[in-house]
Amino acid sequence: MENVVLIVHLLLALSLIVVVLLQRSEGGGLGMGGGGGGAAGGRVAGRSSGTAMGKLTWVLAGAFICTSMVLTVIAASSSSNSSVLDRLIDAPARDEAPLDEGLTAPRAPEAGDDAPVLPTAD
Repeated sequence: MENVVLIVHLLLALSLIVVVLLQRSEGGGLGMGGGGGGAAGGRVAGRSSGTAMGKLTWVLAGAFICTSMVLTVIAASSSSNSSVLDRLIDAPARDEAPLDEGLTAPRAPEAGDDAPVLPTAD
């Protein structure tokens, strides 16, 4: 279920990008493009553009938001109630040899270990 919603979400994202890039610029965006009647773009404030591309953009944006919320609910329901730090603390400890002042370092390999022993520069 999660994979299906995720694929639909990605397709909506790509479609939304394409539809927004294909729309005609109305000018006045961030003060660039010159003219156009200010931030309202030459249309009455509070009214939608009414073009097919504009309506498609709103539909895709609404569907994208819905799939985002569905993915959030799915992720919250499948997550555990423990923290990442709790999982690190509960992890098995490595075989370590103590050093001075409470610091630890990995144990030096011995002759019977499978790991190769590297020569030391003395």
